[in-house]
Amino acid sequence: MSAPARIAWPAIMAAGLGALRLAPEVFWSMTPVEFAAALQGAGLVRRPAAPSRSAVLELMARFPDVTEG
Repeated sequence: MSAPARIAWPAIMAAGLGALRLAPEVFWSMTPVEFAAALQGAGLVRRPAAPSRSAVLELMARFPDVTEG
């Protein structure tokens, strides 16, 4: 079993309280999804591009769904 990922609180707090200029009570009341949306809306992070159709088809071929019947 691998160790759990560490949360980069200093960077997260710097983005929320510094870059986004959120009030502490607003920052701490946000859900992770809301915070991610705020970062994206401010242009601080980008959503990764969706995989191409050919990439999805290649993955489907490499890792087919297996049903037991």
